[in-house]
Amino acid sequence: MDQNGTAGAIAPQAETKPAARSAAPLARQSVEQVSSNILRCADGKYRWVYEMNLLKNPTVFFLVWKIFFFILLGIFAFTTVVDAISWPGEFLTNLPGNLRVFGWIFLGMTVLVAVSCLIYAAMMGGKYSVLFEMDEEGVNHKQMAWQKEKAERLSALTVMAGFAAGNVTAMGVGMNAARSEMYSAWNSVRRVKCHPRRGLIKVNGRFRRNQVYAVPEDFAFVADYILSHCRNLK
Repeated sequence: MDQNGTAGAIAPQAETKPAARSAAPLARQSVEQVSSNILRCADGKYRWVYEMNLLKNPTVFFLVWKIFFFILLGIFAFTTVVDAISWPGEFLTNLPGNLRVFGWIFLGMTVLVAVSCLIYAAMMGGKYSVLFEMDEEGVNHKQMAWQKEKAERLSALTVMAGFAAGNVTAMGVGMNAARSEMYSAWNSVRRVKCHPRRGLIKVNGRFRRNQVYAVPEDFAFVADYILSHCRNLK
């Protein structure tokens, strides 16, 4: 009984050792190295991390600039229509002066956005780091955890400052900045714009605009994959 009992205790241990040794090779086999930056994981998702230099890549500047530009353009269009209705005889006479005022405001806005982007870059350590996950269903844009915390603190300050000043625009920009994740399903994408020089692929739906980044050596692969899966493009 003692000999049989001893043998029974040793036998299961001997059987589990080969399984433990083979676990690591199996885990490695489940990950496919698509490129030096992109991995295809066991769940079928392509994953890569992109770091954008905020001082060299103007994408953030253009994004913020366009928001404020269209706000100012809307205000200018509204005031122009009001002038045309209220003072039709003086409208054409006042128009050049109004355009000059709009031009100076536009210039000041551009300088303000540039300075704000420099401050944002300094607070984020000069880089924007993001993890991308892409599969047959869609693509997900996730800000890295350490930068997410910084962005959340910055957006909270922006929202509070906008609330204190009664500035709805500042509050909106701050709340938008708080988003640290953006998912786009391929079947909801209506337009794709590729900007190879900026490493940017814009994936836009009706109510959702996503931005996918890739380094030059991976850009063609990512762009082709996206274009081949978006079947409802216009």
